[in-house]
Amino acid sequence: MELTRDWVTVRASIALTFAVAILSILAGLAQIGGLGVDGPLSPYVLDVVRQTVGFTGTITGFAMLGSGFALKNGYRVGWYSTAVLLPLTAIQGLMQASVLSFPLVALSVLSLPALLYNRKRFDRSYSPSPTQLAAGAALVSAISYGTVGSYALRDQFEGVETIVDAFYFTVVTASTVGYGDVHPASGPESDIAQLFVLSSLVMNVAAFAVALGVLLTPAIEAQLSKALGKMTDKQIDLLDDHVLVLGYGDLTEPILEELDARDGTEYAVVTTDENAARRLNDREIPVFTADPSDVDPLERVNIEGARAVVVATNDDARDALAILTARQLNPNVRIVAAVTQRENVNKLRRAGADQVISPATLGGHILIDCAFGADSDDATTDLLGDAIDDVEDLDDPAAD
Repeated sequence: MELTRDWVTVRASIALTFAVAILSILAGLAQIGGLGVDGPLSPYVLDVVRQTVGFTGTITGFAMLGSGFALKNGYRVGWYSTAVLLPLTAIQGLMQASVLSFPLVALSVLSLPALLYNRKRFDRSYSPSPTQLAAGAALVSAISYGTVGSYALRDQFEGVETIVDAFYFTVVTASTVGYGDVHPASGPESDIAQLFVLSSLVMNVAAFAVALGVLLTPAIEAQLSKALGKMTDKQIDLLDDHVLVLGYGDLTEPILEELDARDGTEYAVVTTDENAARRLNDREIPVFTADPSDVDPLERVNIEGARAVVVATNDDARDALAILTARQLNPNVRIVAAVTQRENVNKLRRAGADQVISPATLGGHILIDCAFGADSDDATTDLLGDAIDDVEDLDDPAAD
């Protein structure tokens, strides 16, 4: 993704979505609290309508926040929900007929062209897990049971006359708040209503607990992964056409700095060093804590979709195993390795590396050339070509 388009359009769409969400919430709360300043449209909109859209506008604002987070993660469903909600926030802002809601209308209209222009950028699919589907079904079933049942038994309840009253009673019961304004009537004739309330309470509390667990578990896992220096499933799913850095050694930091300097290059580090993983994670560098010579970790970080693999630790034997595994999983990926001992160059090449560099040898040549007056940049340029030739000579059976 080009830098200008990324920041000017895609990120602008996400930022505008969050801005519309916040304005919708604030405008709705102001309308509900009677703080809105009447605008030119106020004589044409009934007060009850203005109060209603103030309430629905607040709910729409919170829904828009969810859409913003979905857009931030590149989900297509976030694009669809935002495309539906933006016209809705504009209409609600007009119907509130308040001076405070006019910025909401203007920003909603302004956000639509940017969203439509970037529709192809949000292409990640979202498929809820069976656990999430089961939790949602349980929650809907429990609330439906409580609402329909309390409405059917409304004659045995005090305060239930409409389906909205029944829904209100069900939600209040499920949340265990229990305001007491709606309750079963007393006496033997209300025994069925009391038993129904008990069953509804058990079902709704259990459903809410399961739903909250399903929603909070990924967030808790993400925080634990961050504390332990591990990539989250979301980060792993985003890896594609990336560079994998296998192992952590003396050369890792310069490698990461060079990758950061190349705009648009995605990369991830696989290492067994948990302390290094935590440090990298604190700097928001994707890191997967595992043995880079094992098959499962490399499959998890999508080595099949990697554009290159860089192997650079302080252990040539470990590097050879990591190269063998990487080459086995992706025969076409380019693998570059840094060797600690020069005599192991051939071994890493035969393990499957396309290019092997000896940093110690390069450093020694450059230091001596500079000591005799050569310019460091010229010495580096010349020696890089010589070093590559040396590696090819070492790999040539005639040179052995």
